[in-house]
Amino acid sequence: MAARLPSPARPESAPPGRRFRTGAWIAWSLGIVFLAVSLFGGGHDEQSGPSGTTGSAATHAPAPAPSSSGVPAEGKHLPRATPTRLLIPKIGVDAPFTGLAIGPTGQLQPPPADDTNLVGWQADGVSPGEAGTAIIAGHVDTKTSAAVFAGLSDLKKGDHFTVKRSDKRTASFVVDSVEEFAKDDFPDKRVYGDTPQAQVRLITCAGEYDRSVKDYTDNLVVFAHLV
Repeated sequence: MAARLPSPARPESAPPGRRFRTGAWIAWSLGIVFLAVSLFGGGHDEQSGPSGTTGSAATHAPAPAPSSSGVPAEGKHLPRATPTRLLIPKIGVDAPFTGLAIGPTGQLQPPPADDTNLVGWQADGVSPGEAGTAIIAGHVDTKTSAAVFAGLSDLKKGDHFTVKRSDKRTASFVVDSVEEFAKDDFPDKRVYGDTPQAQVRLITCAGEYDRSVKDYTDNLVVFAHLV
């Protein structure tokens, strides 16, 4: 697990009271964000593989950023609202959300590792459907079985999924690409960079399980936009 990274600071040129999306913080921090680290296998011990897990992996992320910014929104977008349920029919996902916070060590806390059907979103960042880059994360496995994002790699460009929201609206997304990245060569700016469009990243662990570091080698990222 990597050392804690410093939180990006608001630039002095920012107008007073201006609020920024997660991606803007990332741009100013020159790619110090490492949400990709250990996101999200269920945790493993040295003798066990992915199904014999204990504990849970945590991840590095930017300091919590409010959802709005001075960047003009482009294309279809919705007002801020808490996501309540993620539905991905192609892979059988019908899961409730939990908010993920930045912990005292500067890491994004993962969803509970003992729940196989739960996804998390960065609650202090952009909400799904809102202009900007929303982060939705889930475990690929837990200490007992495969988890909610075990089938995420089966998604393809053009597939659809939806997010139900607390304002009774449903945000519909179409997949732009599904890509796998080594955790030690993760494209932070591309994944988390600010955007005026309403976009979502679905993220989980992928690759091989490395027993020496007790972590998966890669991350799987689904890039999608609101339609």
